[in-house]
Amino acid sequence: MDSKSVSNGILRAVSIILGVALLLFFLYKISAILLYILIGAAISLMGRPLMLFLTRKLKMKNSFAVIICLIIFLLIFLGIFTLFVPIIIEQTQIIGQVDIKKLGDDLTRLANESAAYFHIEKFNLVDVLQQTDISQYFSLKWLPQLFNAILGGFGGFMIGLFSVVFIAFFALKDSKLLENSLLVFAKNENESKFMNAFSKIKELLSRYFVGLLLQVFILFVMYSILLLIFKIDNAIALALIAAILNLIPYLGPVIGFGLMMALTVTGNLEMDFSTVVFPKMVYISIGYIIIQLLDNFVNQPFIFGNSVRSHPLEIFLAILIMGVLFGIPGLIAAVPFYTAIKVISKEFLSEYKIVQSLTSEI
Repeated sequence: MDSKSVSNGILRAVSIILGVALLLFFLYKISAILLYILIGAAISLMGRPLMLFLTRKLKMKNSFAVIICLIIFLLIFLGIFTLFVPIIIEQTQIIGQVDIKKLGDDLTRLANESAAYFHIEKFNLVDVLQQTDISQYFSLKWLPQLFNAILGGFGGFMIGLFSVVFIAFFALKDSKLLENSLLVFAKNENESKFMNAFSKIKELLSRYFVGLLLQVFILFVMYSILLLIFKIDNAIALALIAAILNLIPYLGPVIGFGLMMALTVTGNLEMDFSTVVFPKMVYISIGYIIIQLLDNFVNQPFIFGNSVRSHPLEIFLAILIMGVLFGIPGLIAAVPFYTAIKVISKEFLSEYKIVQSLTSEI
């Protein structure tokens, strides 16, 4: 091999590496737009069964059916949002009326009662807070930046909401839009395989997202019953938050449990720890664990088995790998991404035994 061939090979390798790096950088810079597209696509997949019902069963026009679907999704979103508004107003009023000295006494008493219950050394919570230089964490100089951040976040939210609705509208209106957009990257001889793969992915993910909605609803009902039994403040809103957090595999249930425990304690500050607060925490913990076991061993296997048709061990490994690589977004996107990879592999790599084994149920 002469020096010219070696040089050309090196230049080609460097060009490929630079091209990949530029592509990754470009995708990183437009990550917000990609997120809007993914959310819009997810909404279109969730609305697909309703669209088929409206257009095929009720014989509605396509555009009118799309508008109805989007209105339903927006009403659900507004319903969830308005559920939290009274809670935020109520908590703001409570904070404004808080007696700092009484709150400090209640926290210290609660800390001492819990220390006595668990036979650990008592401490004065107020003294601990006073010894901490809180001023380094809280400063009035932060207020302008905080206000600007809130305004910027609200503006970004409105832009994102409009973008998602716009994308979802056309994705629902033209079911072939996404696949035709991606078809330009396929070779002519592979178009039929590509179309088959995309149709299968759309069908499986549509069932998966609908299954997730069912899972959230079931968890919401069970959490609500649990919290209402023990008379926890804002039980319905708290149950909804915990159910939605459950969409984040493994980490979400832990956050939801911590939130329940925190509100159980803060909602009963004036009660005795050993006879009221701690027993409530224990009973709610037991109920939460039972609900999680039902979800893990009944709901999730049913959803994964009947929607994406993957073994629970496959799902666990996919979620673990995506979580390590991409954090919380990876945890959320793991199942749809793994499903898409399986379907594409079946269409284009079906000659390999490992692909045949993993995709035998698809």
